[in-house]
Amino acid sequence: QVQLVESGGGSVQAGGSLRLSCTASGYTYSSMYMGWFRQAPGKEREGVAAIYIGGGSTAYSDSVTGRFTISRDNAKNTLYLQMNGLKPEDTAMYYCAAGPLVSLVAARYNYWGQGTQVTVSS
Repeated sequence: QVQLVESGGGSVQAGGSLRLSCTASGYTYSSMYMGWFRQAPGKEREGVAAIYIGGGSTAYSDSVTGRFTISRDNAKNTLYLQMNGLKPEDTAMYYCAAGPLVSLVAARYNYWGQGTQVTVSS
């Protein structure tokens, strides 16, 4: 059973930065496809960034391209999301997920973490 644990959320002012982490266990980490998603109150879950752990292929949503960077440390079984230039509209619960391919579509992911809250004030 894959287990995913996120950390690193918090409250920042607009223009600030945060780095989210997601530690994975219970699976062959190097063969995983993983993604970051977010969900604001009253909105659907939105794909933010995705990566193939084994090869590094990435995908980003238009709303975060140029501001967010997804990366991984295979030695630590950890996925990261570096978020720079944060905006109030980035406020949401952020989740990491593991699935069978690089995708920004939540329905394609099988395993989810519990989420970490990011709040950006203007």
